[in-house]
This record gives sequence, C-alpha cells and structure tokens, in this order.
Amino acid sequence: MPSPEGAIKTAPQSGCALSQQCLPVPDCAWGLVIRRRRRSSPHFYILERMVHIVSKDSEALRQIAEKVPLKDIGSARLGKILEDMREALDSQDDGVAIAAPQIGVPLRIFVVSRRILRRTGDQEVRDLVCINPEISKLSKEKSSMEEGCLSVRWLYGKVSRSTRATIKAYDENGKSFIRGASGLLAQIFQHETDHLNGILFTDTATDLHKIPPPEMKREPGITNQEKTNRSSPNS
Repeated sequence: MPSPEGAIKTAPQSGCALSQQCLPVPDCAWGLVIRRRRRSSPHFYILERMVHIVSKDSEALRQIAEKVPLKDIGSARLGKILEDMREALDSQDDGVAIAAPQIGVPLRIFVVSRRILRRTGDQEVRDLVCINPEISKLSKEKSSMEEGCLSVRWLYGKVSRSTRATIKAYDENGKSFIRGASGLLAQIFQHETDHLNGILFTDTATDLHKIPPPEMKREPGITNQEKTNRSSPNS
C-alpha cells in the first residue's frame, strides 16, 4: 500500500545522513492497518501505520548502507528508525534479526531479537542494537549452515559461515562495544553484515528449497528442518 500522507516517500540512491533531515524510507516500507479502537464501539476504527519488510527484488537490499554519523546516535530521528525495525522484527514469529535496509533504510544498523539471545543462553531482556557494526574477527573453522531471510520468503538454503565471529559496534546510546559469538549468533552477525553490504544469502547458498508457512513451527528461528538438528534463522 502507498505511504500514509505526510511520510517521506523516496530514498536517495546514495543514502543520507540523519542530520540532513532526510529519512531514506521508500513507499514499499510502509502500509496501513485498520484496527478497532474500542470493543465498546464496534463501528469505530482508526488507521495506524505499519512497517513492512521489503522483498528480495527491492533495490534497497542491493545498496551498500551508509554509516550513521556518531552525532546522530541517540537522536529522535534515529530512535524512530530503531522503533520501526523492532516493530517489523516483532511482527515475524520466526524472525531472529533485521537490518535497516530490510525496511528500506540504507543505514548500517541491525537489531538482534531478544528472543534469539535467550535461546543462545544470553539472558538479555532487550534487543541487541548494533550501529555501524564491523566484523573484527572470524574463525577459520567454517560450517555449512541452514539459513532463511525475512526478505526472501520462504526460501532456505545452506551457507558456509565461520563458526565464531566478533563484532565492534555502537549501541543506541552511542556507547561502543565488542561482542564475540559462536554458533547461531555468529551466523546472525555474518548474515546481517551481508545485508549492510547489499548481499543476500541466496547469492551464495546451495540446496535452496522452499518451506511453506504452514509447515513452520511458531518459534523464533525454528523450522521443521530442526527435526534433523539444523537451525534456520530468518533475518
């Protein structure tokens, strides 16, 4: 659906800084949802904005995302982008992470769901926000891992990933941090960094196959492939 009136409709091809008062959000990133306001008023409805995840054919997914200016971290404008990313991620029962280009914003940001952090043994109660992330270290050991993507429904395939990864990034308050990960979280770091560089998992995946929605379990990052002990994160 088209953008609601007043929303910025097009994204500059080269991306832009937040301080330039230019939100890079294309039409395809927005929609409208009609929601009943009160049960006591069955005929009274309101329109609310809903964030959409762009699909694999969107040019936004093939751009190299721009770094966020450090002075813009913590701004209301960046906070709105992070809110939209969380909303889009939380709307997907099987989602584990999302990158800003997946909602049409060409900035170097990704968010890892608190749900998946708990699954990997981390008791974080908040989503992991990574602004201007850089992979500083990858293990030489690699493994062929099953992957999916929220922008490439409902395809899955095997991608060769390092089993351990370390990233450097900034959180939403502008504090720098370094975080190491193994297994699924390391896989997510690599998948999301690919998004920021205009790369989709299908570019290198083998054994691509479809798993229709009815066949998928309603748990983040889990598909029926786990019957054979394989995880298929969607991000």
